Amino acid sequence: MSLGHTPQRIVAFTGTAAALHDFGADTRIVGVFGPAKLPNGKPDPQAGGLDVDKVTVIGNAYNQFNVEKYASLSPDLLITHMYEPGALWFVPDDRKDKIAQLAPSVALTASRTPLVKIIERYAELAGALGADLTAKRVTDAKARFEKASAELRAAAKANPVKVLDCSGSADLFYASNPGINADLMYDTSLGVDLIVPDHLDKGGYFESLSGENADKYRADVLLLDNRTATLQPKDLASKPSWAQLPAVKAGQITPWSSEPRFSYAGATPLIEQLTEAIRGAKKVR
Repeated sequence: MSLGHTPQRIVAFTGTAAALHDFGADTRIVGVFGPAKLPNGKPDPQAGGLDVDKVTVIGNAYNQFNVEKYASLSPDLLITHMYEPGALWFVPDDRKDKIAQLAPSVALTASRTPLVKIIERYAELAGALGADLTAKRVTDAKARFEKASAELRAAAKANPVKVLDCSGSADLFYASNPGINADLMYDTSLGVDLIVPDHLDKGGYFESLSGENADKYRADVLLLDNRTATLQPKDLASKPSWAQLPAVKAGQITPWSSEPRFSYAGATPLIEQLTEAIRGAKKVR
């Protein structure tokens, strides 16, 4: 990847900045947008190892991108994810033209491509930004990722339980599509038996189910979206259809980072967590 010149003042989506940090390419990041700090002031999980106190947060949630604060940072590059062609993740449509006038942008594909391919693209970008991809922390992280991937493949073969990746909100339950989400595509390639929803919403990322129909898909293991804006098991406990799910009754629920950090260091713990969940699971459908 060629940037023409090495940017000195980068503003990035929080998860993007965290991935670049893992590759050692965060020294020029001056600002972030997207979930960066929790209400208690601690870093949001999406920030990973990035020190959010050393950068300017120009919007901590969706649609909070502060254009004036962005301009004050004198950015020479904006970097973010791209889940849909041409759409910059967490860059509001009603401000995108103003934002585009202030600095060029780079958007890296974050879906419809297996996780490992996206990580390789992030590594390429990090290298273009001056990161040493032969540094021990980078090569060690890659080796651990490869080991974890092999162990997940073995676990899925030894214990072929059925898994559903899902997310909960106040009114709806979402069954995620393993054919479009990067991490789920990778899990599938390693042999994990992921449920494929049969009535996907527009965009193809998930099927929306009413609370009464949350039990449409019966899985042995649930991977539940753990983002701060989503409902967790304690929040879902009062919903009858949730309580009746076999995996819930068996306590076979594992947190799922539905917006993974696209680095070896960021993705490996998620793979290891899934491996442990599969190893310890029983068929309960």
